[in-house]
Amino acid sequence: MLALFDQGPSSPCPKSFNMAAHVLEFASPDPEKIALSVLGVHGSKHWTYHALTSLVRRTAQGFLDQGLVAGDKILIRLGNTVDFPVVYLAALAVDMIPIPTSPMLTTPEVDKIVLELCPKAVVIADSVAGPTSQDHITITPKDIELYQNNKPASFVFGDPNRVGYIVYTSGTSGQPRAVVHAHRAIWARQMMIKNWYDLTENDRVLHAGAFNWTFTLGTGLMDPWSMGATAMIADPSVQIQDLPLLLAQHDATLFAAAPGVYRKLLQNPALLSLPKLRHGLSAGEKLAPRIAEHWKTVTRTQIYEAFGMSECSTFVSGSPSAPVPLGALGRVQPGRRVAILPQDGTDAPVDINTPGVIAVHQSDPGLMLGYFNQASETKAKFRGEWFLTGDIGQMDETGIVTYLGRTDDMMNAGGFRVSPLEVEATLGTHPDIDAVAVAEINVKQDTTIICAFYVAKTEIPKETLIAFASANLARYKQPRDYIHVDALPSGANGKLARKNLCTLLGDRLG
Repeated sequence: MLALFDQGPSSPCPKSFNMAAHVLEFASPDPEKIALSVLGVHGSKHWTYHALTSLVRRTAQGFLDQGLVAGDKILIRLGNTVDFPVVYLAALAVDMIPIPTSPMLTTPEVDKIVLELCPKAVVIADSVAGPTSQDHITITPKDIELYQNNKPASFVFGDPNRVGYIVYTSGTSGQPRAVVHAHRAIWARQMMIKNWYDLTENDRVLHAGAFNWTFTLGTGLMDPWSMGATAMIADPSVQIQDLPLLLAQHDATLFAAAPGVYRKLLQNPALLSLPKLRHGLSAGEKLAPRIAEHWKTVTRTQIYEAFGMSECSTFVSGSPSAPVPLGALGRVQPGRRVAILPQDGTDAPVDINTPGVIAVHQSDPGLMLGYFNQASETKAKFRGEWFLTGDIGQMDETGIVTYLGRTDDMMNAGGFRVSPLEVEATLGTHPDIDAVAVAEINVKQDTTIICAFYVAKTEIPKETLIAFASANLARYKQPRDYIHVDALPSGANGKLARKNLCTLLGDRLG
């Protein structure tokens, strides 16, 4: 029996479609229901579906009044505020192309994005780094506030396969890749709404991430709004230790977070009295079975894990209606076609319970259109009719997938995938570094850090390297430790033996 699970075709997306209109369709039947709550320890702010839709459509009209037209790209450089999803949906509403980015990116990183994508407008707050170039329309939060005097723009409908938005992901080449998605990507998420979240219009979803994280944008905002549920986000002042209080006070029924958040919350289990919580949701990195088991013991609720990536929405998950054994990644969602392919380059699935590359079929509506202006890079990700995730797993006869690791050296920093090549290329420009290699190092159970090993004539003060990385890399890409070594490990062919970097760390500690 082959490791191929075909759950049948998903329901087709309407031929005339707009992602923002789909997300906000519940504004009409229940306009006064709370769509969004931004929660603080000392007070919260709330937006109804009517108010949220008004913000989006009036902001969209503001873009049109600025001279922007359908197809123009809008780079989003905003902090953790409600303006982020408003701008994102406003651009989609009138067929412009939003590019959400992390506020942690530095000016050199933003410059690379601007050079590649040439956005017509940059929506930017004072608190975040912007591009060096000024060859674009600059829009500020103050402008967005003034846009609310406009008449609301109408949604623009069209082919669901047209370009919707662009997100960045780190690639094995060392350069972040611009991933182009169609408007139909949101339609595909209905399969995870039912077969991961078990989300209904009565749910109150608290996501622990910031507005600008793609995990938050999708799971914490777009999907709840698509169902007419209430989305809740903690304001920037909230600390992790405050989350149990907010979950209880605001009757959260679903909680979404990266595994690291669950781990930190479980350090003080006495606070985890959550009578209304139905279950938790986890994504971004592999959830340790120990954490899931501890959470269940303390809260009497399950954490359901899911697997997806920037190039394709979540397609493997556990759910209340289809739970999976502890430690398993999940099962193939209905409406998806997933296979485990051999690592030797052929496109015939392996046998069940045999390790291989997790692959999703090219017909999946949640799959990207491709990498921006990188046809060869896009083609390289496919093997026949299958998109290769780069993750290793095995599948049983019921479609349950177990995660076994990566085919490359990609690192995971708090749920963000980070390419070691990108970090090495940046640190390698330091004038005193002769050679450098980075790796994800396990420092204690369920906890890893990015560590840089460098060759230099003399040891460089750690503060100097921290300052250099801070000026050139987003916070989540920066190493947490720097180790001076005489030489980097290499194989017989002279190439870096990255897997042997841990030995250097052991030698230092030993």
